[in-house]
Amino acid sequence: MKNIVAAAVAAMVFVAQPVTANNVGMASYYKSGKRTANGERFNPNGLTAAHRSLPFGTKLKVTNPRTGRSVVVRVNDRGPFIRGRVIDLSLGAARVIGLTASGVGRISYTILR
Repeated sequence: MKNIVAAAVAAMVFVAQPVTANNVGMASYYKSGKRTANGERFNPNGLTAAHRSLPFGTKLKVTNPRTGRSVVVRVNDRGPFIRGRVIDLSLGAARVIGLTASGVGRISYTILR
C-alpha cells in the first residue's frame, strides 16, 4: 500500500507545473460578470485572471510579447472556456498589456507563487 501511495505522489509531483515555468498561449479578456468562481465580486478594472486549473490566489506575471508590457494578476476565476485559449484577463489587466484593441492575443505567463 505504501508503494502505491508513494508512486501516486511521485506521479503528481512529476506532472505538477514548476513555479517558474513559462507558459505561452492565447489570451482574451472579459469585462462583465457578477461573481467570480472563488466567490468574489468581479471587478472589471482589477488585475485578475481566470485559469482552468491553477489554484485561486496564484500570482502570474503575464506578458504581451507584441507590446513588451507585463502585468501581475491574481487567479480568482475559472476559464477560459473557449478552445485554444489559456487565460482570460480582466479588462484592467488587458489594458495594461495592450490587449484590448485586438481582444485576443498571444501571451506568455510565469507563475510567481
